[in-house]
Amino acid sequence: MQNYKKIEYPGHSDVILRVTPGHFITPHSHVNLYMDLCDTKARMKEARATGEALAEMYLTSDVIDTILCFNGMEVVGAYMADKLTEAGIISMNSHKTMYITEPEYNVSGQVMFRDNNKHMIDGKKVLILVDSATTGATLKGALDSVRFYKGEVVGISAVFSIATQIENIPIRALFTKRDFPEYASYTYDSCPLCRDGAPVDAICNGYGYSTV
Repeated sequence: MQNYKKIEYPGHSDVILRVTPGHFITPHSHVNLYMDLCDTKARMKEARATGEALAEMYLTSDVIDTILCFNGMEVVGAYMADKLTEAGIISMNSHKTMYITEPEYNVSGQVMFRDNNKHMIDGKKVLILVDSATTGATLKGALDSVRFYKGEVVGISAVFSIATQIENIPIRALFTKRDFPEYASYTYDSCPLCRDGAPVDAICNGYGYSTV
């Protein structure tokens, strides 16, 4: 898909969101804009700038032990942790540094942690980091899992988010619906693009897209 446009986050020229209009199927909905964050996650300069911009949304009074990263956001999470530590945000871990980890999914699609890594969640203050939040399904699963493993969610960060909060927890996002008022998300059975016969351009998830 080559007809994308690049949007820069104000004051951070290396924080870039690549947006393509069309008809796209995601794991939880149909959408009319695809937010491509592949290079944001994998290109060092962009990942660092994104992590640092997200870190700026937190106060030095915050305590964060673990950054739980979804959809390949670990590189961004590492740069975010580095900037948070530099800014004076502390961790209560015995080694005085943050964990950056990703979830595993069981056969039912639930977020899980193995015996050797659940200490990164159990009793920890956890920041959830996602690439984008639209329907809230990923975040709901993340919240349920952190609580199941006896962690405390102290923040949610996203590069792009439609929602501003979930279960009274604010979502701190670099790009929001204000930047893309035309953005629309539909359930599978109520998609006007399908109803009007618009062809599907691609099937997408947090790791990328496949054209159809």
